[in-house]
Amino acid sequence: MTDVKVPLDVPECMREQYTENYNLITGGSGRLMLFAGDQKIEHLNDDFCGSGIPADDADPEHLFRIASKAKIGVLAAQLGLIARYAMDYPEVPYLVKMNSKTHLVGVSQKDPVSPQLWTVDQIAEIADRGIKIAGIGYTIYLGSEEEADMLAEAAQLINTAHQYGMVTVLWIYPRGKAVKDEKDPHLIAGAAGVAACLGSDFVKVNAPKKEGAASAELLQEAVKAAGRTKLVCAGGSSVSEEKFLAELYDQIHIGGASGNATGRNIHQKSLDEAVKFCNAIYAITVENKSVAEAIALLK
Repeated sequence: MTDVKVPLDVPECMREQYTENYNLITGGSGRLMLFAGDQKIEHLNDDFCGSGIPADDADPEHLFRIASKAKIGVLAAQLGLIARYAMDYPEVPYLVKMNSKTHLVGVSQKDPVSPQLWTVDQIAEIADRGIKIAGIGYTIYLGSEEEADMLAEAAQLINTAHQYGMVTVLWIYPRGKAVKDEKDPHLIAGAAGVAACLGSDFVKVNAPKKEGAASAELLQEAVKAAGRTKLVCAGGSSVSEEKFLAELYDQIHIGGASGNATGRNIHQKSLDEAVKFCNAIYAITVENKSVAEAIALLK
């Protein structure tokens, strides 16, 4: 088990609970394999029904079936889904996504804002019923005209979650009319630093991009800026399994990332294929396996 450095805003009576939750979702490795199941609000049905997407993915329960059969760190989803399905999948570790918005209103129309949907007290009530809710997540759109409200909500949610011994993950995406390049490496490093200042345990960012530079090397600035807040990369749009695993390995071993948050690259597969791919991602992220070893799990 990794030596967990417990934040000071975790009460003495909840330090053991926090450590248990942290080791649960990282497999004791300090690295997080987050299965992102929150996209049914974010992307509506675009990611779950259409050309090339198996029929399995049309049913929300597909997310829970995958999580129950595969090796994952934690399944992130909104409380409504967890409240309706987790009783049948109590062995799965959960992270509640505390805010979400659809993609219907574009940046050209209005800067993005995503208010809090639930309270940590409401989350804790579900956890008290034997459901493994190990943490919460929250998205901040840095650069939005509404960023101040989201920063304030995130700060309070992190502090409150820590009072319950829960782990926190911030999704931070630079986005809004003031943002010229959402994947600028320097800007993404700034976003990672914001997560550190808010006290989050993990921060999820998009992989940075700059012409003529390797994305994994560009991550190094963001990892340093995050300090003791662990940085994980978003999985992004669908790519081949081999390319995904190779990029993930480089993000960890070159960029210094502490894991990944993957959605459509997992759930846009049949159950059997999704389980195999989860196991391959987990092998690299948590079990420190090579790309070749991970690819072998797909066969």
